Amino acid sequence: MDSGSRKLYHKHGFDSRQFLELYFSDKPDMVFEEDFLIFPIENFVKAFRPGHIRGDVLLDLSLGSLVHHLYAPSEFFKHIIILKVRDRCILELKRWLNTRTGAFEWGHATKIHVDLEGKSIELQDKEGKVREAAQHVAKCDLNKENIMDPVILPPADCIISVALLDAISKDKDDYIRYLRKISQLLKPGGHLMLVGVLDETYFTVGKDKFHALTYDEDFARKTLVAEGFIIDICVSKKATGISPLVDHKAVLFISAHKEK
Repeated sequence: MDSGSRKLYHKHGFDSRQFLELYFSDKPDMVFEEDFLIFPIENFVKAFRPGHIRGDVLLDLSLGSLVHHLYAPSEFFKHIIILKVRDRCILELKRWLNTRTGAFEWGHATKIHVDLEGKSIELQDKEGKVREAAQHVAKCDLNKENIMDPVILPPADCIISVALLDAISKDKDDYIRYLRKISQLLKPGGHLMLVGVLDETYFTVGKDKFHALTYDEDFARKTLVAEGFIIDICVSKKATGISPLVDHKAVLFISAHKEK
């Protein structure tokens, strides 16, 4: 399958449960634990641990129906607003948030987070904090001037985006345009946290290959600086999860704040 025939996540969608099972489960043959679970959780814990990133509103715009990146910020934000570009991902996420039968099991990721924090806290308490904070899950359209039209979002103290820009950006100009649109939702001085997958061209869900933007750490850094951000943390990790499902070379974590 050539790059021109690969599907686009925001246009075609994918099986959200299958995506989680392939890349985020605790199955023995799931080889991405270090890249897609431990690395992001570890860096979110480090970024939030000092306690200076906090506030009323956090926006999450991430790929699929991910939860594991929200454990750390749930300690510091009253309201987490989760925005998705696909209805199926909203339904999958709400199963977990509402503790419905058949929801994806995130207990293994919760344990990773709790162990990294070094706190004696029940896993249910940590998941409960995420559920308590994440009361708003809604669909958005990043191609609209107001992505929540007609609803006006409150200015965010922090925005988190995990791999979404990688999947919806057809080229680097698209990435810059979407990043700019997202950053406009931040308060002056607000924080932006990105998790990216570097030097990737595709990822697979079921029988379908999906487009992924190919970029490196240098491009991500320069783009953020050009958009008026000061980078506080930037760390990358060479890929250890080797699989024909995806051809990434590394994963990236960036925490930055918007100049006032």
